[in-house]
Amino acid sequence: MTSLSLSFQRNGDKQNSAFFEEYLERLLEERDRVGLTEMIREIDVMMITVEPGCSAAYVGELCLMSPYHYLVTLESESHHTHVLRVDMNAPDILIREVKDPNTRGVFRSLNEVYPIGAHKPNSRYMGEVFRVTNLHEVVEQQQAREIRFFTQDQIRKLELPGNMAVVKPSPYTHNILGYWERPLDQLRVYSLGLSSIRSDVQESYLAAKELQKKLRIEDLILPIDHLATRLYSQNREAAILEFLSLSSYYYWGSYDIVDQNSSTNVTKSVHHSEERVSPAKVFTAANYPYFVNHLLQLPSPTENFVRNYGPRLHHIAFAVADGERADKTNIDYVVDSIREAGKDFLLEVIGSQEEGLKQIFSSASEHSSLIIEYVQRFNDFRGFFTKQNVSELTHAAGVEESLQALQAEAASAVLDT
Repeated sequence: MTSLSLSFQRNGDKQNSAFFEEYLERLLEERDRVGLTEMIREIDVMMITVEPGCSAAYVGELCLMSPYHYLVTLESESHHTHVLRVDMNAPDILIREVKDPNTRGVFRSLNEVYPIGAHKPNSRYMGEVFRVTNLHEVVEQQQAREIRFFTQDQIRKLELPGNMAVVKPSPYTHNILGYWERPLDQLRVYSLGLSSIRSDVQESYLAAKELQKKLRIEDLILPIDHLATRLYSQNREAAILEFLSLSSYYYWGSYDIVDQNSSTNVTKSVHHSEERVSPAKVFTAANYPYFVNHLLQLPSPTENFVRNYGPRLHHIAFAVADGERADKTNIDYVVDSIREAGKDFLLEVIGSQEEGLKQIFSSASEHSSLIIEYVQRFNDFRGFFTKQNVSELTHAAGVEESLQALQAEAASAVLDT
């Protein structure tokens, strides 16, 4: 009898190694058999850290470009953490801001060895937290599989929520993953210090929501559709298998984007078919490493991104409601409205209703370095992209990131003189 996690239809045309195919089956069968798949549920929380003094502006930016609302600020000894929420059916976002720009820690160190990442050493997506039904059992089983967790003392020193178990950063994605036990009938409560409504964050939030209403887009942007991480070519298969070992997701499939020398690899929740409840996790990697590219003469935007920023989350994709407004598809209406309000996008909306979906990337946020993607699906289209769409998106992001790399080199040269 096929296990639950292996019962889903495979998509895509990317050829995986024999190692990947063997251990995909073995890992998911064992995960189902020992009960981890059942105990690990949806993504409940996502964590992002930004530079000191940037959190109010970033909360405003996210609340304009997404359905999120500012809920409360939690203050610990060295951090402010702002809680954003849509509702209890979608993950929360925690925006974490260090008080002292000289504070050092593991998340800063993940940025500092990369040329562009080092320019904003406190800015990065940290990772996500899964709701589990039995925290002790999940942690015990994962530790038996040689998964390494931060100790409670390390969690205290890092000022992460004390009611979570947190896996140390992945060597492949540099993201962390956490677990916490929360019954569905209980609110999300974070053990992170004193709570208050911070006036500057509240002002930024209210201005963003007022602008959303003025633009008539507040009902068009839906919760998160997927989270896309970029990583080195040689780590693609290991990163996917590691994430599947830590989560209750399954392998949806991979597509080869030959003209951009990359592949896009998708995993989805076993428990929730709707991404708004538990976003899909996407992994993008080059097909060939950078050191053979002078022989191949292929574009390499994905590998270049990782070399400049480090392995990390590249973009957060929000779904846009199907339909039209003011004689435009909803995604075109949303993008035109936000663009007129001053937010830049990397290209025009691509795709079509006939193909099943339309997509676009924003420019990277100056506060978090994250890109926002919008995606509108038509007529119950269930995929995440067309190959032509993802090729154009990857190329557009690569052009902007190349410009940022040149700017970083110029800034470093000025500092060295």
